[in-house]
Amino acid sequence: MLSEPLLLFRIAQRGLDRAELLQFARLLQGRVAGGGAFTCLVTDDREVRRLNLQFLGRNYATDVLSFPSARVKGMAEAGLGEMAISAETASKQARDYGHSVEREIGILMLHGLLHLLGMDHERDRGRMARAEINWRKNLRLPAGLLERVRT
Repeated sequence: MLSEPLLLFRIAQRGLDRAELLQFARLLQGRVAGGGAFTCLVTDDREVRRLNLQFLGRNYATDVLSFPSARVKGMAEAGLGEMAISAETASKQARDYGHSVEREIGILMLHGLLHLLGMDHERDRGRMARAEINWRKNLRLPAGLLERVRT
């Protein structure tokens, strides 16, 4: 039996379908991560900016951060690691790309999970981009992060 992916919500955003996000996290865990557990913190730009500065030395908010080992204080230990997603940025991107915030968070969760699985689009000569495209199509998700960068 798979251990439950852990979703933590530290946001004030109303109307976010948490059950849909948990269901998608379970799908990712079973199909993409091969059963490996992960933790996903859904938060705001302010906290993502703080995490980015604290752990990566980058003083700006971003949409998703991945931490392959348990290094983030306040986030539970997980087999594959943790990720933090800004629901605030996801909302803006969802509007820009014409889909729901839940779909955008799903796209970000897939991207973050691929990083937890050891992929790195900055160094892997397109391996992560190809994997993200294949999984996005398989999971019926709109264009992924790496596809957006190229277009």
